[in-house]
Amino acid sequence: MKSRKSIRLLSALVLLAPSVGSAYPGGTPDFQTDVAPFCAACHSSVAEEHLEGAGERARKEVIDQKHLAAILAGDKNYADLSLADREQLVEHIRAVDANSKIVLEFPPTVAAGEDFQVTLKVTGGSGPVVAVALVDRAHRWFAKPATTVGWTVVGSPTVIGPDGQPQAKWLERRPERFGRNITFVNIEGVESDAVAGKWSSSQVIFTLKAPAVPGDYPLVGVYFFGTEKATPLGYSVHPLYGKTPRGGYTGKSGRVKFTDAHVITVNPPAGAVSP
Repeated sequence: MKSRKSIRLLSALVLLAPSVGSAYPGGTPDFQTDVAPFCAACHSSVAEEHLEGAGERARKEVIDQKHLAAILAGDKNYADLSLADREQLVEHIRAVDANSKIVLEFPPTVAAGEDFQVTLKVTGGSGPVVAVALVDRAHRWFAKPATTVGWTVVGSPTVIGPDGQPQAKWLERRPERFGRNITFVNIEGVESDAVAGKWSSSQVIFTLKAPAVPGDYPLVGVYFFGTEKATPLGYSVHPLYGKTPRGGYTGKSGRVKFTDAHVITVNPPAGAVSP
């Protein structure tokens, strides 16, 4: 017979499960702060080089091995689909991956201490929520928020949703007294359809302040998105939480995708005299 302590623990986990399970497949509604890609451990990587140094583990983290192989094998909830449907689901997910892109627009040079803007433009992702962040390198485990290498975020990022309108609701959940100058944001209202070949597009504009010391500084964009909700084969409908990925909360249907590793040159301020 189970002890009372074990029963209480099990009951607590059951009660927590719906709120936890609805968090990441629907974005991070409760977390308005800087993040790094290691937080998305259940997501699949788009390239082995994003886990450079991980050896054989890197191969196991990429899309084909971590996600698509489980679908084709009929693991867990995927067993409810016929082989033909599983193959169709994989085809749809490959379409989502091919059309989910992130681009970082930035000035190649800025002056020390200068305020300037960079823009992350994203397409695709299954929605209804995707997320972006600014980091220092294209690595799943070793990337840090961009502010750790000298950049400063000035004010709140500007989020332009798929409808072309600004979004502020997610950021406003962070108390204004704490500052909303963070390197990570959610984008809501994303709708992509792998069957019809329709893909949402959004952008986030960050105002950054350059470091005071001249030099070359890294800046990389990262895109967090799901895939399975973009096709009817990839989700079920929960009476309370709406669409849930077929792979579940612990599934591997999410993605972490980086821009190229960019460098911005910070020059001495205008009029500065060399020593």
